[in-house]
Amino acid sequence: MGYELRVVRESPLAFAELAKAIAPAGFELHGSDEIVAGHAGAKHTVARWQGEVVGEPGSDWQVAQLLRLSTALGARLVGEDGEVYGLRDGVIEVATGGSAVEIGAFEEIIDAGPAAWSP
Repeated sequence: MGYELRVVRESPLAFAELAKAIAPAGFELHGSDEIVAGHAGAKHTVARWQGEVVGEPGSDWQVAQLLRLSTALGARLVGEDGEVYGLRDGVIEVATGGSAVEIGAFEEIIDAGPAAWSP
């Protein structure tokens, strides 16, 4: 199991609400739990429904897609250690402990696709 990011809202997210919101945001539901997004003609897993939306990103592209999904659901993207992922001036950043670190430009990351991080 990798590092998990969760889509967190003030009010609980119902599966029916998730299913209704993902298609207009460019996502698809495969089966009853897999949320996917397309890139270069292929579908890639972004998150899973486990009573909440949980992702284990392996690339900046997946982080960007999770951030896009959380925005579509009116939620925040939060890491296991409490860090919050956000978008400021088109740049994805991670805020924790009063400081923020930039990951990269959202559009560039989306365009680059889901290339896996190097170990």
